Amino acid sequence: MYIVNVPIQIKEGFKEQFVVGIKENASHAQNDEPGCLQFNVIQDVNDINRVWVYEVYKDEDSFKAHQQTPHYLKFRGMSDEWRAETSAQGAGRGCTNIWPPDNEWS
Repeated sequence: MYIVNVPIQIKEGFKEQFVVGIKENASHAQNDEPGCLQFNVIQDVNDINRVWVYEVYKDEDSFKAHQQTPHYLKFRGMSDEWRAETSAQGAGRGCTNIWPPDNEWS
C-alpha cells in the first residue's frame, strides 16, 4: 500500500476552479485506475482555501502510473496557477497504512 497526503493552499479567488479540477482528477483516479483505492479531498473549516488530498494506492507503481494519466497531467498543469504554494512541503509521500488493515481495502 502506498499513501499520499498533500496539503494545498489555494490562491484567493481560485477556489472554484481548483474544486472543478480536483474533482475531475479525483473522479478519474477513483473510477478509472485499478491501483487507486481511495482519493479524498477535504477542506479546512476555518480556511476555505486550505485543502488536503489523501490518496491510497495499491503500491508505489500504481501511484507512479497515476502521475502519467491524462487527467493528472491536465490537473497538474492547471493547478500550479491556483496554488499559493507550489511545493509539496508538509506532504506525506510514501506513507504506510496502520488502520484499517491492508486486506480490508478494495
